[in-house]
Amino acid sequence: MEQVWTLTQQYDMLPRDGLVLCAVSGGADSMCLLHLLCSRAGKGRYHVAAAHYNHQLRGGESNDDEAFVAAWCAAHDIPCFVGHGDVRGEAALRGKGTEETAREMRYAFLRRTAEEQGAVRIATAHQADDNAETVLLHLVRGCGLQGLTGIPPRRGEIVRPLLTTTRAAVLDYLREKQVPYREDSTNSDLTYTRNRLRHQVMPLLREMNPRFAQCAGKTAAHLRADNDYLTAQAMEPFRSVQWTEGNAAISVSVLNALPEPVSVRVIRLILRACGDGADTDCTAAQLGGILRLCKAERPSAKIFLNNSRLVRRVYDTIIFMNVPCGQTEAETFPQTALCCDGETVLHAVGWRVTCRAAIAPPESEQGVCYISRDTLRGPPVLRPRQTGDAITLPNRPRKTLKKLMIDEKVPRYLRESIPVLADENSVLALAGFGADMHCIAPVGTDAYRVAFLHMPEGSDFEAGE
Repeated sequence: MEQVWTLTQQYDMLPRDGLVLCAVSGGADSMCLLHLLCSRAGKGRYHVAAAHYNHQLRGGESNDDEAFVAAWCAAHDIPCFVGHGDVRGEAALRGKGTEETAREMRYAFLRRTAEEQGAVRIATAHQADDNAETVLLHLVRGCGLQGLTGIPPRRGEIVRPLLTTTRAAVLDYLREKQVPYREDSTNSDLTYTRNRLRHQVMPLLREMNPRFAQCAGKTAAHLRADNDYLTAQAMEPFRSVQWTEGNAAISVSVLNALPEPVSVRVIRLILRACGDGADTDCTAAQLGGILRLCKAERPSAKIFLNNSRLVRRVYDTIIFMNVPCGQTEAETFPQTALCCDGETVLHAVGWRVTCRAAIAPPESEQGVCYISRDTLRGPPVLRPRQTGDAITLPNRPRKTLKKLMIDEKVPRYLRESIPVLADENSVLALAGFGADMHCIAPVGTDAYRVAFLHMPEGSDFEAGE
């Protein structure tokens, strides 16, 4: 097991005087790791605690695993922290797979426990065969260089001391030290792709090369070094990202000027900075789609990465946006009668429109229109734009609202949320742009003073801009 201690020193996995929280399922790998860490704790001058998460997926078997880990830790004076979660129920709520949800809930428990107990490292029991299987899984499903780098020995506070140790070596160690362990019954279920690789494919590869797992691990390490170099090249363009309300924006020209291997990594850095798992959730196909957004001639298009992350092309900008779960399009609003002596609030899109009788002044006000009362035909309303709507702004040619918004580079996803003030015959005004010149009240005449105020959170388009 000397390769374990070599790896821990190389990646500073076991800091002196620090607490290491060991994730323990009760299986062979995690029991081996826990025993190993405890055997060297005094010499290495670090401390060890165990953490077990009961996913409640296998009924009594899950509870037996929990009891086994707790009892073994108690017998060896190892602090043990236990967490529980209804993984199936949570997976249904999140709209994700059971395995993915189990992993997210388990790591959330581990990080929370580490923070509460002051642990500086979280050790998980991934070993060399796991690493080789992961590389093969990514290869089968299709991946880029990132997918072929396998499982990293360390990512932040997460460390994997067994990553260069084979499963056979783990079992030999457990037999030698007489350490008991539990066997998860689902590990033999061949409906799981990983289990089919483990039980059917890996034995064949070991026949060809008994050291296949170690060789795959070394290859993954070489590729990880290449990937790290390319990611380092992406750091400079990544610094040009602009952040607003958790959304990220970067110039299309910046991404298009980069070699594709670098631009892909800029995108990954942005997604990682956005959080919510978007980086790991993003597929190679989605990354390719984002690159196509950059190169396309269309100024407006979008890609949904998951339930909470949307990527939009808005003219010369790519925007990585947070969207409410399940929302797929920009908000609009129903036609609403304008209150001619008070305030009309369009809650869905965040606009407030006040209207008061007034005498048209000689000077204009930003975001305010003075509509001649003599020009009105029927009660005025606030509504989204309609096909054929057009307006003649002062000193400008007549344009359809569609053409006007395109020319002014209003993002497509915002166009249906901008209020149009209209009567029975025509458009009177467009919020943020002004009134049609044919209905602007002459100075000193009776008018309606209409003021538009936009107040949404994280707005991209404000009145008067």
